[in-house]
Formats: sequence, C-alpha cells, structure tokens
Amino acid sequence: MKWLDVYNRSFCQPKEMLVSINTEYPEEVEHIFVPSCVPLQRCAGCCTDEQLECVPTKTHIIIMEIMKTRYLSSEFVHLPFVQHSLCECKPKKDKGRFERPPCSPCTEKRRQQNPQTCECTCRTTPQRCQARGMELNEHSCRCERPRR
Repeated sequence: MKWLDVYNRSFCQPKEMLVSINTEYPEEVEHIFVPSCVPLQRCAGCCTDEQLECVPTKTHIIIMEIMKTRYLSSEFVHLPFVQHSLCECKPKKDKGRFERPPCSPCTEKRRQQNPQTCECTCRTTPQRCQARGMELNEHSCRCERPRR
C-alpha cells in the first residue's frame, strides 16, 4: 500500500465502528438488544502530535430499528444514536500537576458526573427521550410518556 493511501486511511476522520448498545444505553440493564451492537460513524485516527486527539466537531442523530427483549416478550423499537459527521485534531484536555481533588462518585447508575463541576446528571438526554416520543424525568432519569 502506498504512503498516501496509508495516510488517507489513518488520519482523524469518521470511521464505521461497532458500538455496544449497552454502552449507549447503560440504563437499559433489564433488556437484551438484538443485535447487541450497531455500526456507527465515530471519530478515529491519528493526529500529527501526541498533544492532540481526534474528537467530533459535528454530530447528528440516526434512528435504528432494534429488537428489545425481556423475558418472554420482545418488540421492535426505534433508538436514536449519535453519529460523528466531522472530526478534528484538538488539544487533549490538560491533565496538569495541579489537578483538583476528585469528585465524590455518583451513587445512581443512571447518572454520570461532569468532572468540571462534580454535578451528577442523567446519562439519558432529553433529546433521546424526545426521539422516542417521551420526556425525560430528571428525578428518575427515565424516559416517560408525557402526562396529559
């Protein structure tokens, strides 16, 4: 393979990757998804400097039909996933010597922590719920049918 071909295939750009649905939907622990992973465009590749990392600068939502199974019942559901449209090499987040003390971990599995503010927020976004015709309940961090 010629140098230019190697370079063009290895630089920072969206590439198809298989992503586990459980990684994208960690709150859905009581279900089995078929397939268990989906092909998504995600940023990957090399940057010209070790101080840079390949990160998404533009994303979009794609809806995929997945079989969701629980015990003896199964149904087809339409789940939104984030795809990366554009990628760039940007400076890595500085892990300097004067790092703040670590935050206390979030105690609920449906929450994730913002390392800048130490705030625990829902892993599921309002947009994911809206794509399914539902609303995010900020207290339970679950998508719920809107009340009328």
